[in-house]
Amino acid sequence: MAEEFVKSVEDGLKLSKRIYFGKDRSVLPPKPVAMEKSSNSHLPTAPMVYAVISDPSIVDNPDIPSYQPHVHGRCDPPALIPLQMNGIEIEADCYLDTAFITINGSWRVHCVMGSRSCDCRLAIPMGEQGSILGVEVDVNRRSYCSQLTSVEESTDMAKVAKAEDGGFLKPQIFILTIPQVDGGSNLSVKVRWSQKLVFDAGQFSVNIPFSFPEYVTPAGKKISKREKIQLNVNPGIGTEVLCKTSSHPLKEIRRQAGKLGFLYEADVITWSSTEFNFSYAVSSNDISSGLLLQSPSINDLDQREMFCFYLNPGNYQTRKVFRRKVVFVIDTSESMKGKPLENVKNALSTALSKLNPEDSFSVIAFNGETYLFSSSLVPATEETVENAIQWISINFVAGGGTNILQPLNQAIEMLSNTRDSIPLIFLITDGAVEDERHICDVMKTHMTNGGSMSPRISTFGIGTYCNHYFLQMLALIGRGYYNAAYDVDSVDVQMQKFFTTASSIILANITIDSFEHLDALEIYPSQVPDLLSGSPLIVSGRYEGKFPDFLKARGVLADLSNFEVDLKVQKAKDIPLDRVFAKKHIDVLTAQAWFTQTKQLEEKVAAKVSILTGVPSEYTRMVVLQTDGGTQTSNPIGLPEVNKMDLQKMVDSKGRKIMLLQSLGIGFGNLMATAENIPPGFGEPQLPEPVADAFVKAASNCCSRLSYCCCCNCCIQCCSKVNDQCAIVLIQLCTALSCLGCLCCCSDD
Repeated sequence: MAEEFVKSVEDGLKLSKRIYFGKDRSVLPPKPVAMEKSSNSHLPTAPMVYAVISDPSIVDNPDIPSYQPHVHGRCDPPALIPLQMNGIEIEADCYLDTAFITINGSWRVHCVMGSRSCDCRLAIPMGEQGSILGVEVDVNRRSYCSQLTSVEESTDMAKVAKAEDGGFLKPQIFILTIPQVDGGSNLSVKVRWSQKLVFDAGQFSVNIPFSFPEYVTPAGKKISKREKIQLNVNPGIGTEVLCKTSSHPLKEIRRQAGKLGFLYEADVITWSSTEFNFSYAVSSNDISSGLLLQSPSINDLDQREMFCFYLNPGNYQTRKVFRRKVVFVIDTSESMKGKPLENVKNALSTALSKLNPEDSFSVIAFNGETYLFSSSLVPATEETVENAIQWISINFVAGGGTNILQPLNQAIEMLSNTRDSIPLIFLITDGAVEDERHICDVMKTHMTNGGSMSPRISTFGIGTYCNHYFLQMLALIGRGYYNAAYDVDSVDVQMQKFFTTASSIILANITIDSFEHLDALEIYPSQVPDLLSGSPLIVSGRYEGKFPDFLKARGVLADLSNFEVDLKVQKAKDIPLDRVFAKKHIDVLTAQAWFTQTKQLEEKVAAKVSILTGVPSEYTRMVVLQTDGGTQTSNPIGLPEVNKMDLQKMVDSKGRKIMLLQSLGIGFGNLMATAENIPPGFGEPQLPEPVADAFVKAASNCCSRLSYCCCCNCCIQCCSKVNDQCAIVLIQLCTALSCLGCLCCCSDD
């Protein structure tokens, strides 16, 4: 789908050369650049809107007709012409480890005749682990507003509403099609999403796609072009915040009690060509901690109190990490053939080279069988690491099926005698298997028998055909770390980050004093994970009872000494805890609902978390409500105000329409794609065609080639050489087919 999108944009840029801007135009057709030969060169690197052109004859300047010759034919697939942008504003609110981004922009349909109309496609690239929260569009006295609804509710609405082109183009690029926009119209767009802050070397950073291509700059020198960025930082800790780097010239406009506000606003000649980046650090080189409490809002269906416990590793260079005793369990099934397996090899070789001599390791490759580099752990000396890398290059050959339980059991057995460190298991796979719940039960038994120093199981999923909720459940059971690369191109980089983060434990077996004294407690995740040097530890949930004003958190350091830190209990001011942790709660609850097959948990995810906070889930669908005849009353994106009855009334009322978008979830794996060894990717699997379909397609291709040649001399010469018997057979066959067609027509009448 992404490749088709890129090709459509290329076609659109060629079509845009028809547009006449007048003699004094400041925007020229895009110049070819060497890097644009990349397959991703025309994927959006900032919020963009495109005109969807099926009929190229409508392409023209709505203000200055060019009177060009008529263009015959249609664009299939439709071409995408990037619209010129009139203005753009960003507001980013950073809380703890999450950022909420709001984009307000205006685009003009500058490439379609004023008397014609076209669909417009909105494309929003998001940052790290982005979740779309809502969209509002105003155009031509029509307005569109997104809304989350339950899967059952969307099934009912599908009977009266057509599913429109909306969903994810790539893992972090959301698209939405706005139908029938008149040439020369202006679209006002407001989009909101959440994303994770990147944490590295004690610093948090927010990265927002904000690099616009030159050809979205409006034609005409006198047109005002203004861009604005507003940034608010509230780390929740209440200590000093140190600003590190900024890609744009931000001006500090507010500083109070650890909260900062920045603003950038300017009239520009061309739009920003740089991704927005801002990094900051909390002034502490040691582990910092705290406990935030907050009461629920009156609209919250769950009226229990909320809490958030956090540990910030600070600058991890000053902290010692646990010795690593690790087993890498790598999927080498047939579906990993080619680029996925090559990327895994590169990432694994890099991870092995970063091991210290006092660490030990082994590697297990698996498909239908298992292949061991060593039946026991070996020291990570320079020689053994080099031998392992050579063994990987020889033995990592894609082939066979997927059997996950056997290599996991072998890894547990290898690590069974570990006493002086925390053993680690890294599971990498791209497929789904039928016995996933049984695997979780078996691992749960191993973890219970292993005690506090049981192996930590960290999981990494490749593509969308593996069951990512199974992998998350394994990581929850094993008190490990989960990550994924839905796009094959990002496997190498994401996996290297995964290995580095998950293997850098600096504090283990963490407990908090007062958890056992509360009247009721619901905690996410249910077991407090270890503190990693490359990732803050945040545990949140709901409770009944009362926390004391001061309490302690305890754990074990890498030198096996005990560690404790005082937790200052404070009220979370100006931090929407329910929305900050909604994505994490949805993921954990969904994994538990999949594992236990509990309908009540599915309903809880949909009604009490997803719909209430506006964060999509597997059990909700996003719909877009269309209102005709004027601008609708705007409500905060992501805070729905209508229920199922209200939605049905809107559908039935005059001037209201509803569009059902594609599912925004990643699904629960694809057993058929795994069994067929379909290579991992983002989107629907391309399964083998049925024989009948393949025959029909081949026949249609053959007939099209014959029709192309039926009037040429070569065809006449060929027919003249056919012998009498063959000619008789052909005539009889054609006659039989004609009779069959007549009979079908008669039967229909």
